[in-house]
Amino acid sequence: MKPLHYTRAQALPDLLAKRILILDGAMGTMIQRFKLDEAQYRGERFKDFHKDVKGNNELLSLTRPDVIRDIHERYLAAGADLIETNTFGATSVAQADYDMAELAFEMNFASAQLARAACAKFSTPEHPRFVLGALGPTPKTASISPDVNDPGARNVTFEQLRAAYYEQVQALVQGGADALLVETIFDTLNAKAALFAIDEFFEASGERLPIIISGTVTDASGRILSGQTVTAFWHSVRHAQPLAVGLNCALGAALMRPYIQELAKAAPDTYISCYPNAGLPNPMSDTGFDETPADTSRLVGEFAAEGLVNIVGGCCGTTPEHIGAIHDKVAPLAGRVLQKNVFYKEPA
Repeated sequence: MKPLHYTRAQALPDLLAKRILILDGAMGTMIQRFKLDEAQYRGERFKDFHKDVKGNNELLSLTRPDVIRDIHERYLAAGADLIETNTFGATSVAQADYDMAELAFEMNFASAQLARAACAKFSTPEHPRFVLGALGPTPKTASISPDVNDPGARNVTFEQLRAAYYEQVQALVQGGADALLVETIFDTLNAKAALFAIDEFFEASGERLPIIISGTVTDASGRILSGQTVTAFWHSVRHAQPLAVGLNCALGAALMRPYIQELAKAAPDTYISCYPNAGLPNPMSDTGFDETPADTSRLVGEFAAEGLVNIVGGCCGTTPEHIGAIHDKVAPLAGRVLQKNVFYKEPA
């Protein structure tokens, strides 16, 4: 029997030591299937808002919680163990594009509560479900100039990012997140601001949750947008001691394979996550991407068979059908085994 103070945050790493965990799939892809118009995004509360808000998916946690709840439940029914909150763009920095920066805390809190309720509905003692509080990269980058004629120019500061992420973390934790996911990282400095804010909140609150960090290799160069290789990226964020580190978005599984292999080698003592896009964009496809559930699950299953991964799921273009197929493919397979007490060497 677990001690009384045993928490869901402690249960997650315990479960990872036993089997591969399934992450959900794309939120945006599923929202598109509802074909919501401007009025539906606005709802009654924002019917007279001065700016168009269609496309602000995070706002739907306030105006159409039924849509977000339905998407969460579809992924849980497909076999997902881990559900991301609908908060990819729910920072004050990102919401400023819609003149809704002041709603960031409410969006995060409501989104975490929606995911928490969905997980509670599907959880059993034998199959617990977990809420990952999602922290996206923001549409602004601290490392790269937005002006090709002024390399030193920046449109956001580290302090602005830190403050925005702190507010997001506070709301996600208060709303019921079991762990925090810093995802789709294209700029390591942005990620460092998020990790700094997370640690700052942990120190202030006295509560520590597991952290998962997921970077994005943007093209065949094998680097994230701000210029780091996968190995260099890992050494830049390993101080946060994440429960898992991985890659998501930008690439399909076939193109992501060498970078997952590199990351697994670079981080032998940390769990590896992988949630690729459903292949390449394809406007003729129902999801906007070219891979079927059978395609994606076969490729992700090969990663599992190689002993490369501990958490698998899907990013852009993936659906509950993709996640269900991935679940079925990896269920018989063991997760990657960690190498403990690895001697740390600085990268060359």
